[in-house]
Amino acid sequence: MGQHRRARSRRHRLLAPSLFTALSAVVVAAVVAGTHGFNLSDASAAGKEARSARTVVSAPASSPAATTAAPAPAADTTSSAAPTPTDTPAPTDTPTATAPTAPASTAPAAPDVRTATFGATAAAPADDRESSTVGALFSGPVGPGDHFCTASVLHSATGNLLLTAAHCVSSPSGVTFAPGYRDGTAPYGTWQVTAVHTASGWSQNGDVDEDFAILETAPNNGRNVEDVVGGNKLGTDEPFGATVRLYGYPADAETPSLCTNTTAEESAYQRVIQCPAYPAGTSGGPWINAATGDVVGAIGGYQQGGDSDDTSYSSYFDHTIAALYTQVEGSAP
Repeated sequence: MGQHRRARSRRHRLLAPSLFTALSAVVVAAVVAGTHGFNLSDASAAGKEARSARTVVSAPASSPAATTAAPAPAADTTSSAAPTPTDTPAPTDTPTATAPTAPASTAPAAPDVRTATFGATAAAPADDRESSTVGALFSGPVGPGDHFCTASVLHSATGNLLLTAAHCVSSPSGVTFAPGYRDGTAPYGTWQVTAVHTASGWSQNGDVDEDFAILETAPNNGRNVEDVVGGNKLGTDEPFGATVRLYGYPADAETPSLCTNTTAEESAYQRVIQCPAYPAGTSGGPWINAATGDVVGAIGGYQQGGDSDDTSYSSYFDHTIAALYTQVEGSAP
């Protein structure tokens, strides 16, 4: 993953603004930025990762910063297998007997009632195969108010991989994943993150076009996460105009949100979607193609997922994430 993709040309919304317009834009941007951090009084917060003093995954000075739109360069963390954290014990809870037991990598065969309200946001259904693959990331005990980003189970031969945004997690230390989390409970159990893998463009330069990460997890009582809840296949080079189901856990909510809409091309390497009420905490949430069941994005990328609650972005999934996935899957035990 040492090769960078070709030079990108991004669309700019404002061309040659006047001094008055520029000053106005600065004032407006300052007001908007203050509405999307975990702390509404923190005007410096940007993007859709929830932030607070308790979060241990905030990037150090030598890693891509999770609290800025352009993280500082860092050493290449591509395929870095971090040791199992020692500051948080491995999960001891046993997945419930009612949890799904066979991995599933395609969209449900039954009629999809999740697309009934197109373009609107509502609570994701409980006890649903696809919803159960989506969960919240915690930097401490699993409980109300402690989740900071969203992740989803990525189908793999190893059965232990997750997908999230690179700006969400810079270290695996103390990070726990709870699939299907809602109302303070983890119905399927929890899994400890043991390694974080990012593409070299992100790890070296904080490239927003590579704002995605693949996480490895340790088994829970001998069972990998995909064995319990299933996983979503990685989709690459899929059309920009795809209809997707967008999931995410708002930092101030205890249930995941779901919105179905059609994506568009923001730039050569960025998708954009209009879905209301996706604030801090939804970063890393999967974009699942309604036609194929493949995961084709994760909230992140431009503006760390967007500085508006109603507009979300994702890095475009192409050969870069495909190569990272192959490398991680091949190196996993």
